[in-house]
Amino acid sequence: MKDELPTRKDIRFKYYDYSQRGMYFITICIKNRIQILGKIINNNHIELTNEGKIVEYYIKKIQLVYKNVIIDECIIMPNHIHMILIINNKNNVTISRIIKQYKICVSKKIGYSIWQKSFYEHIIRNKIEYDRIKQYVQNNIKNWKTEEYSM
Repeated sequence: MKDELPTRKDIRFKYYDYSQRGMYFITICIKNRIQILGKIINNNHIELTNEGKIVEYYIKKIQLVYKNVIIDECIIMPNHIHMILIINNKNNVTISRIIKQYKICVSKKIGYSIWQKSFYEHIIRNKIEYDRIKQYVQNNIKNWKTEEYSM
């Protein structure tokens, strides 16, 4: 008899409207944390691979496709992406839909899916939290060796 797979826990707030105006910290990981997007050079910049360049290109396209969405801050790491995504006005498109469409576009261009299922999001509630998260994203390359995703 096969072991049953664990049921995936829903990590989104049950009654929160993810299409409403707000700021969101997003992390998208590569399947099995494979370092496919680039290589950290001297702990101060990343040299993107072809896959990393495709990932970067489609991140920039998000705010062109979704007019009321801004990618305020973003860093592409070897095996994950961090971004602060801002929705300026309520719309009919949720954060999940934006990320799903983004992953689909990247996968089609690369020719296969590189993504781990789902993504992490955190609703940024105030300026202090925003400043802390923005600094974390900006310093991510410098902290690569100590970050949990570098394993």
